[in-house]
Amino acid sequence: MVLTASVLGVIEYHLHQRRIYSIPIRIHVNGTRGKSSVTRLIGAALREGGIRTITKVTGTYPRLILEDGTETSIFRRANANIIEQLSIVKFASERKAEALVIECMALEPQYQSITEEKMIHATIGVITNIRLDHVDIMGYTLREVANVLGRTIPNKQHLFTSENQIPDILKEIANDKKCSIHFSNVFDVTDEEMNHFKYIEHKENVALVLSICKHLGIERSVALKGMYKANPDSGALMRYDVFDSGKEIIFYNGFAANDPQSTLMIWQKLEAEKRLVGSKILLLNTRQDRLDRAKQLAEMVGEEIKNDADLLILIGQSTDIVESLTKDFGFEKDKIINLGWTKPENVFNSIFELTKDISTVLAIGNVGGMGNPVVEYFFNKSLALENRSN
Repeated sequence: MVLTASVLGVIEYHLHQRRIYSIPIRIHVNGTRGKSSVTRLIGAALREGGIRTITKVTGTYPRLILEDGTETSIFRRANANIIEQLSIVKFASERKAEALVIECMALEPQYQSITEEKMIHATIGVITNIRLDHVDIMGYTLREVANVLGRTIPNKQHLFTSENQIPDILKEIANDKKCSIHFSNVFDVTDEEMNHFKYIEHKENVALVLSICKHLGIERSVALKGMYKANPDSGALMRYDVFDSGKEIIFYNGFAANDPQSTLMIWQKLEAEKRLVGSKILLLNTRQDRLDRAKQLAEMVGEEIKNDADLLILIGQSTDIVESLTKDFGFEKDKIINLGWTKPENVFNSIFELTKDISTVLAIGNVGGMGNPVVEYFFNKSLALENRSN
């Protein structure tokens, strides 16, 4: 029985190798932030370029995007497991895909190595950026995180990245694998090009995808046309406008960027683009089992945003602890409103009462717990307004 299982395992392994190598272009997307968005954008650009492409996104919810751009959910009988990638490869091979764009779903170092070296064998590796996240698994320094994410850099192939904090370290890892590294430049993308997205996308992501498309021989205009058609990931930065009784509330869902660096970048992006109008409100949702992350966000808010934000509203679990931390890091006590665990409509009503004419809300922290219900509430409010206007 053991021998039979072993033989079957060897046979399946060789069948998988045949399948993966039948797909000429294999793009493995990894990184701390933006993986799902970049995966979607690459897939859309390749499709527009006439390449039969299967795209698999882990994202907030796992999705499979077919050659014509239609999407389907990926059903899981149990928790996420990297073995799932094998079935995606089989599916893409059976459909004679010319390209597979697949988001890395591994966190643990050994699984990241297995995913790349045994499963994907990427012709193009992608690392969006390197930030401190999942520190209990990847390490407490950027170098440690880079060493973990670097396990998916393909041997003797190409790596594309928008990393700008520790590029030299990433280059060292790529050189050890004899992998050519390509750094994208955010300044290569114009504001006019960004204006065509139907959601708030980041220049870093677009620049990264354009550099990959250039490498593959896809014209810039074609690649952009495809990207404009891409559906955003459910964790993308979305804007919802709510008008009520002469007041306007602009709500940005930034829950997906749950590490302090990415969250600060979003705030700075909105500020630089003059999108923070009226009263500037941070809405921080916390979970009791994510207090380390809450502490990091409290420190960032207290040290980096305290002079720019007009109000900080705390919702979710353990908000008393977070309030104390935020004040310790320098945020003014009188600018903090602690709502704790409450109903989404109470969150809206509180913001409404605090809004004189217009306010801009950036929701940060954890999407779990109260996060999703609050987003859904603002979405439904904005949708109801849209339906009335139609």
